[in-house]
Amino acid sequence: MNAPLPLSAVPVLPGQQQHVPVVIVGAGPTGLMLANLLGMQGVEVLVIERNTSTVGEPRAVTIDDESLRTVQATGLITEVLPHVVQGYGVHYYSWRNKVFARIEPQAMEHGFPKRNAFRQQVLVGQLRDGLQRFAGSAIWFGHELVKFHDDGENGNGVQLELRHGGETKHIRCDWLVACDGGRSGVREQLGIQLTGSTYDEKWLIVDLLERNSAFRHTRTYCDPARPAIRLPGPDGTLRYEFMLHEGEDPDEMLDEARVRAWIHAREPADAQLPITRKVVYAFHARVAGRWKAGRVLLAGDAAHLTPPFAGQGMNSGVRDAANLAWKLAAVVKGRLPASLLDSYETERKPHAWSLIQMAVRIGTFMQPKSVPAAMLTQGALKLFSVFPPVRDYVLQLKFKPKPRFFEGFFVPGHAAAARVPAGQLLPQPQVELPGGAQAALDDLLGSGFALLSLADAEGSTVAAAQAALAAAGLDCRHIPVVAQSDDFLPHTGPDASLRDCGGTLEAILRSAGAQAVLLRPDRYVLAYLCRGDGQSIAQLRQLLQPHSTSIPQAA
Repeated sequence: MNAPLPLSAVPVLPGQQQHVPVVIVGAGPTGLMLANLLGMQGVEVLVIERNTSTVGEPRAVTIDDESLRTVQATGLITEVLPHVVQGYGVHYYSWRNKVFARIEPQAMEHGFPKRNAFRQQVLVGQLRDGLQRFAGSAIWFGHELVKFHDDGENGNGVQLELRHGGETKHIRCDWLVACDGGRSGVREQLGIQLTGSTYDEKWLIVDLLERNSAFRHTRTYCDPARPAIRLPGPDGTLRYEFMLHEGEDPDEMLDEARVRAWIHAREPADAQLPITRKVVYAFHARVAGRWKAGRVLLAGDAAHLTPPFAGQGMNSGVRDAANLAWKLAAVVKGRLPASLLDSYETERKPHAWSLIQMAVRIGTFMQPKSVPAAMLTQGALKLFSVFPPVRDYVLQLKFKPKPRFFEGFFVPGHAAAARVPAGQLLPQPQVELPGGAQAALDDLLGSGFALLSLADAEGSTVAAAQAALAAAGLDCRHIPVVAQSDDFLPHTGPDASLRDCGGTLEAILRSAGAQAVLLRPDRYVLAYLCRGDGQSIAQLRQLLQPHSTSIPQAA
């Protein structure tokens, strides 16, 4: 393992400032995920954190399948999974303390269960330690960003003034990414406002070190008397969340005897467990007006604040990191124009807002204002769940917005029946290798662009797509796909093959009328390639032009 490069030791010529391509402000999950992804792309990165270490408090407790797929892309999934409870569900309890709905999704569309319990402070520590793999990556703890000046996209980058103890440092970067939380100082200096709302109701969060019950699913008590949530976590941990009513003093609600009485009312066996943390939070549903200003970008809570009811706050930040990492790498290396980064907000902001709206709807359902309101909403859900399509829609978490862009950096498709339209995250099935071993698809694709082609793909079309990427200096791994109904035959070409043993990839391609699919490094569909379809190749070439600034829109 390479030792981290101490950037403070990099020699600086007289009259010059120390320079690093990308500086990230904030060593939380978004910032450290982005730093690791940039390290995988071979980009030097410095993380600045004003605290003396990563946060040791348990904050987020839910990590979804898309985020675990991003952890997989960092190369740290083997270290992370042992500390994750995979595949937990949610049981909803009525005002009479009876189960009236269950969400227990079984599908593993992206290679992992849709809902998983974790401890944020453990993941952040693993991401922090993971940066030691990259010689050009470093974290400066105890360093505060005092101010910055953006010289403009045609200038010398962004000038940063840092404070470390009583010492002032000046460094320069090409791109500054603010992952400094909901009270982002970078966003404030840019004068960017948050729009949206703040919940009137506050919630009391209680973390416990142990639990006696082995029941793995979350229990959500939709009781107007006191809405509450019980969340089992990994390594025998447990969290309770209680809604405070209007007029209740948050400081008084932190009284331990009161807290234990609330816990006893829900699960008597939990009431005597050791408490490690009690804190009152206000929840927000807000989004920044702009996510990019010159050479400065906002990500994570600095760009959007999500109520916790859907468990998507941190996960949205991880999506930001996955979207930004490969784009920053392509721009820093001079492979694609800086205008590529304009697609970051275009792609991510609508999806982040859709998840915020989903969380608001779930929160409204979880927090009935009265017993009649609870009876109405809970009774309606029980009635509709008699119908299998409705039951599956809820049970399998199909109401969650799909990871899809409607405009951005991709070639829009023309097949209305495509199961996975261009601009959407490709599922990650298990595939078979020659010799019979199975592997997750992403493990075979590398960290760059990837091209998957069926046996009947037109060679000239595949070659044209490869040539378009090569002309831009972009690496692309081509992998022929053997159909589910076929066997491997002796293969003499330079590319490894995989067998679509579940039929997932072929079904997706056929539904799009395509024989090949080109994937971005974040595994979103860049383009489908069809036999004799010169239009898609022409659009791809235009998209990759050095001075291209247009952002295609999906049909």
